[in-house]
Amino acid sequence: MNAMTPNANSEKPKPRPRPQVMRLTDAAAARVLELTNRADSEIVGLRVGIKNGGCAGQSYTVEYAHDIKPTDEVVEDKGVKVLVDPKAVLFLLGTEMDYKADKMQAQFVFNNPNQVSACGCGESVQLTPAKV
Repeated sequence: MNAMTPNANSEKPKPRPRPQVMRLTDAAAARVLELTNRADSEIVGLRVGIKNGGCAGQSYTVEYAHDIKPTDEVVEDKGVKVLVDPKAVLFLLGTEMDYKADKMQAQFVFNNPNQVSACGCGESVQLTPAKV
């Protein structure tokens, strides 16, 4: 065996770690845990995605996740699981998911560096894919 012949026992290089798509604030994690514990059926966490529509073009979606799909991006943060729809990953890279409650409303809030604009009512946003 010479210097150019690969060693049969050589190890493959380890893949570099993937960045976490999203992170959760303490308030968001507490709300996810509360929703998970009081759900009517068994759920593994919440699924976050993006859908087209609204005055600004897109809006965030949050729903119960009953299973983990092979294509889901699994975010485990502060003891809870959030599953990210694969079509939304590039739009959500670097996003912080928060939870805000006041006298008039309670909702998840997405602090997203990829958000270009939002409509006046706050129901929809315009997003660009993250530059990777």
